[in-house]
Amino acid sequence: MKSMNERRSIRQYQSKEIPQELLNELLTTACRASTVGNMQTYSIVVTRDAERKRRLAPAHYGQPMVENAPVVLTFCIDLRRFSQWCKCRHAQPGYDNAEWFVTGAVDTLLAAQTFCVAAEEKGLGICYLGTTTYNPEQIIEVLQLPELVFPITTVTVGWPAEQPDQTDRLPLEAVIHEEVYHDYTPADIDRLYAYKESLPENRRFVEENGKENLAQVFTDVRYTREAAEAMSEKLLDTIKQQGF
Repeated sequence: MKSMNERRSIRQYQSKEIPQELLNELLTTACRASTVGNMQTYSIVVTRDAERKRRLAPAHYGQPMVENAPVVLTFCIDLRRFSQWCKCRHAQPGYDNAEWFVTGAVDTLLAAQTFCVAAEEKGLGICYLGTTTYNPEQIIEVLQLPELVFPITTVTVGWPAEQPDQTDRLPLEAVIHEEVYHDYTPADIDRLYAYKESLPENRRFVEENGKENLAQVFTDVRYTREAAEAMSEKLLDTIKQQGF
């Protein structure tokens, strides 16, 4: 990849394996990511075994790249290791709460993104799986995650077998706020979303789903309130079950 501005998600991979030496190099780079208090409140589960990938796939709604990628990485919030260290040193840990869950998530996602940048620099392709927090209890079972360990994102990795088109992004002015947050007027929204709404594939989504506009595809079809509330309830229950 010549530039980060050229990056794209890769969902189809060659059958070629990733050498262990290269994977270790990339994981070492990932572990140099910024971290709160130099605590590294994350762990990374590496899955190569075909049967275990098959068992992980349902948690990700059967997305083919889970089974087809040579390596699946599950990035987990991990407050267990640090707490165990504290206990072994006669110190009382207090990291089983919402504050440290969020801190662990930040640490973990920084490590995940650092890994992805390093992997793409080596010519590998990656794809984030946003489904990780949809069915965390399934992932916890398959990967045998103990208390205070929670899966927060998954990345499939391999040598690309495709060169897909890049997906669109909002213009910079849509996400950058100088000095303070500047709220959006209806005119701002019209301008900032005009390109996204004009794309043929997005117009097709609107037509296929019988909606008036692209926003309704998101709210009524892709990410509904009912589904989000159901997943939120399950997510919170699983977080509690993991000891937070």
